[in-house]
Amino acid sequence: MKKLLFVCAVFVLSMAANAQAQRYLNFGGLGTGVYAGLEFPLGSQVTLGPQLSTDYELEKLVLAAKGNFYFDELFGLSSEWDVYAGANVGWRIDNDNNDDSGGNWGVQIGGRWFWNDKWGLNAEFGGGSGVLGGLGVTMRM
Repeated sequence: MKKLLFVCAVFVLSMAANAQAQRYLNFGGLGTGVYAGLEFPLGSQVTLGPQLSTDYELEKLVLAAKGNFYFDELFGLSSEWDVYAGANVGWRIDNDNNDDSGGNWGVQIGGRWFWNDKWGLNAEFGGGSGVLGGLGVTMRM
């Protein structure tokens, strides 16, 4: 399990090192579990990136690719607010003896409020077979 977490961390950090455009680091732990993920812009309203999450008992580990569409321009929101919806797909490892490991998928909706140019609060809620979402912090990178 420790080796898998190490490999996932190296994967996420290597993606961060190779990106050149504006990106976001999201992390938190209030809600369905602990999560950390990166978002890379594919355009002005679309992001794609990896997310690693687990439940509080460390019985489920999910590595997913997430895509989000931002409604900021459509709703005329100021730069300190983000509202989005998206989908995710990935792999789940269950350590709770139910052997439910395998592919996972889900959808999510969320929002962020930035209190300055670098830091903000995020809230994300979703459904599917992954362990994603909750309340946390976002850092603009």
